[in-house]
Amino acid sequence: MAKICEICGKGSMLLTPRNKLRGKYNPSDKKRKYPNIQRVFLLARRSLGESGSSEKRVRACVQCIKTLSKPKKK
Repeated sequence: MAKICEICGKGSMLLTPRNKLRGKYNPSDKKRKYPNIQRVFLLARRSLGESGSSEKRVRACVQCIKTLSKPKKK
């Protein structure tokens, strides 16, 4: 199961935390951080000749879900 957003392509990130101990940085292990991926239904519009719309289920990060839910400015 891939933990990658299908809309923006955001994936995991390798982080190295820096812990300061008595004025010097203590070496610490690397950690892998994953984006908040959720399964949502996207409305896919059909061509102009057909009426109605179909839904497609995709994995998307929360930032993309929030952006898609905003009303478009005219």
